[in-house]
Amino acid sequence: MSQRKRPMSNTQSSSQRKRPQSSLGAVGEDEDATFTQPSVSQVQRNLEKLSPSQIDQKITEVVQYILVKDQKKIPIRRADLVKNVIKEYRNVYPEIMKRVTHTFEQVFGLKLVNIDTKNQLYILINKFEATAGGPSFCLANPKTGLLFFILSVIFMKQGVAKESLIWNMLEKLRINPTKKHEDFGDVKKMVTDEFVRQRYLEYVLIPHSDPPEHNFLWGPRADKEVSKAKILQFVAELHDQDPQNWKHQYAEAHKTQDSQPSSSSKR
Repeated sequence: MSQRKRPMSNTQSSSQRKRPQSSLGAVGEDEDATFTQPSVSQVQRNLEKLSPSQIDQKITEVVQYILVKDQKKIPIRRADLVKNVIKEYRNVYPEIMKRVTHTFEQVFGLKLVNIDTKNQLYILINKFEATAGGPSFCLANPKTGLLFFILSVIFMKQGVAKESLIWNMLEKLRINPTKKHEDFGDVKKMVTDEFVRQRYLEYVLIPHSDPPEHNFLWGPRADKEVSKAKILQFVAELHDQDPQNWKHQYAEAHKTQDSQPSSSSKR
């Protein structure tokens, strides 16, 4: 009987150990669900209980955390920010983020942008280059050059490109997605995993496709960082044509340039 009880005890203790990990390990989902944004009056009252040096120290910690996380170009969740850095200062969260945003703009020339208001995901973009309308990454970099090419194909296909089309286009550039590449390594993994996690691309299963096939779409980071007008100009120069020859793309590029909507929300 003692042997029967032992596994049961282990199972119970294991579940008890795992329970707090799951609430924290689900990338902060549970904690963010319970997070209530304090009102302006609440924030002001709570600020009076803290010294300026305490607030400045917390702002520095948040800025450093975001800069480190942004090196991998992975969007930063508000839940992780609150759990790992803000902590007991959550009751003045809006004021801290307001000052953090100001610090990025004034000190680093970067803009902190919320690309997903439902899930509260933040990214950093180059404020000055984005204002100028150009890509916020250097096309001399082979990886970002490849990303720019893929985004160009998707845009010229009016926002959606089949996975097979992308692979065929890459093969024309002598980039085989099934073979290791000198510059890119595992091309398919980079495109379907890394670029997707960075939110430059969306990789969506086509319903009822057999065998399964996916579509590629622009991700929310690309919507914020990459100029569709620049992409259209690039394609037009390749074909030695006027950008206005592509009426749909021209209208979309200049609509986005004027009002900068989230194209992913309109798909």
